[in-house]
Amino acid sequence: MNWITNYVRPRINSMLGRREVPENLWIKCPETGEMVFHKDLEDNKWVIPASGYHMKMPAKARLADLFDDGAYESLPQPKVAQDPLKFRDSKKYTDRLRDSRIKTDQEDTIVAGVGKVQGLKLVAVVHEFNFMGGSLGLAAGEAIVKAFERAIAEKCPLVMFPASGGARMQEGILSLMQLPRTTVAVDMLKESGQPYIVVLTNPTTGGVTASYAMLGDLHLAEPGAEICFAGKRVIEQTIREKLPEGFQTSEYLLEHGMVDMVIKRHDIPDTLARVLKILTKKPAAALSKESSGALAIAASA
Repeated sequence: MNWITNYVRPRINSMLGRREVPENLWIKCPETGEMVFHKDLEDNKWVIPASGYHMKMPAKARLADLFDDGAYESLPQPKVAQDPLKFRDSKKYTDRLRDSRIKTDQEDTIVAGVGKVQGLKLVAVVHEFNFMGGSLGLAAGEAIVKAFERAIAEKCPLVMFPASGGARMQEGILSLMQLPRTTVAVDMLKESGQPYIVVLTNPTTGGVTASYAMLGDLHLAEPGAEICFAGKRVIEQTIREKLPEGFQTSEYLLEHGMVDMVIKRHDIPDTLARVLKILTKKPAAALSKESSGALAIAASA
């Protein structure tokens, strides 16, 4: 506990009538530089109203937005070894975990829940990017596997919302082991006959892209999301060539057949409900032209 910050400063502010002002009261649009009041951004699902730029959305807020009336059952975070390699760089790994937990109020990067979207039960798994860049480690891998097992037990679809910088370097090979583990979990769900949908968000990179993020029956993506294995700068330095404008964005991947649909955040719940009701052979509202085309591609795959 910092005695000056947590005790002395609030007492002085209260005596002088000062109020603490949040640091993120105004958010700057990365595209236009426009300043947006944080409450307006939150009310608009973290999408800049004027430019339509999709900011990163907190994992718990995404679950609340997805499920009917914001009601869902949170899946527990499995207990795993906290620092199996006793890793330290400029900072202890245990200290990084502690700081991220304080910052996000989460045990690790994965948040999962069971609920209904327009009456259809499903399991949703979301990466919290603010927790060490949404990186994939032991805890995240175990949480993902347990979520797939819950979807199999409930006989319902699973929707994944990845947002990650890839494998967690502080866990070394143990982190990379989560790639085959989560891939097996995807296969188990598909063998059970339940759909697996991936909604790619910004950014989805590294080992996450190399495993469960690109194994869906259908791949949706938010506008402007960066989706790749290696970053653009690394590729350019390797091949010594300039890459095309917009390379690795969701729109570029849609043009080249790696993404089925690019969907604005406000339309994701309705689109998922329509698509999943078709895939699970339940009555659904009329599909849009884009949804119908994507479903035809998924059916023929």
